[in-house]
Amino acid sequence: MEPIFVFKLFFIIFGLLIGSFLNVVILRLPEGKSVVTPRSSCSNCGHQLAWFENIPVFSWLLLKAKCRKCGTKISFQYPLIELSVGIISLLLFPKSLTINGLVEYFVFFSIAVSFLAHFIIDIRHQLLPDKINLYLLFIILPYMVMTAPPTFWLIGGLLGFFSTYGITYLFYKLRGQIGLGGGDIKLFGILGLFLGPLGIMNNIFMSCMLGSIVGVLLIATNKMDRNAPFAFGPYIIVTAVFQIFFPKLFELISLI
Repeated sequence: MEPIFVFKLFFIIFGLLIGSFLNVVILRLPEGKSVVTPRSSCSNCGHQLAWFENIPVFSWLLLKAKCRKCGTKISFQYPLIELSVGIISLLLFPKSLTINGLVEYFVFFSIAVSFLAHFIIDIRHQLLPDKINLYLLFIILPYMVMTAPPTFWLIGGLLGFFSTYGITYLFYKLRGQIGLGGGDIKLFGILGLFLGPLGIMNNIFMSCMLGSIVGVLLIATNKMDRNAPFAFGPYIIVTAVFQIFFPKLFELISLI
């Protein structure tokens, strides 16, 4: 067995385990519950899961997507998130297994899984939790301090936060309504650290345009009430994913 295969297998297993934890984060964080305690249990009968019922993907398959005690169906979300994070981990497998390569992997992997959690939580609850934003900040800020000049990340962060805060404040004063939520504004600020001044302005413009197009289509097809809460985070995240993980594709899209 080649060493590179063993390393890749390790990264996949690591991703599956993080994916399992991410399911807990997605479920509990919006409800203000601890993501550490108590142990995972069936939402219907309260049966606490044994270790063999908590193995990513395999337990779901072995249990035939049902609780071992009461037979309640277990959502397909669990193995889907676990597999997704396992694949993300493999795709981000470092080009070199050096300290720098592993640090870069950790930073980009952390950003990716945070985006995934944010995306799902915001669609379900119209909420971008502060704890995930803080985690992103603690990952991104030290990395940018070490790899980019202060004029890049500092101006980008300030621009991302204060420009969106200012627009939201102005909108509230003129219309009496809150445009962007606090989580969105904080996320823009954190992304500004990573993307820099030009990058964050591109994100604000593209995410607003994408959100407006989708929103108009949903209202026009009666899939959404114009007065219903609108989750804007997914559009920020989708735009940021292209900017961070597919920069060449983002440049092509920007030219269209």
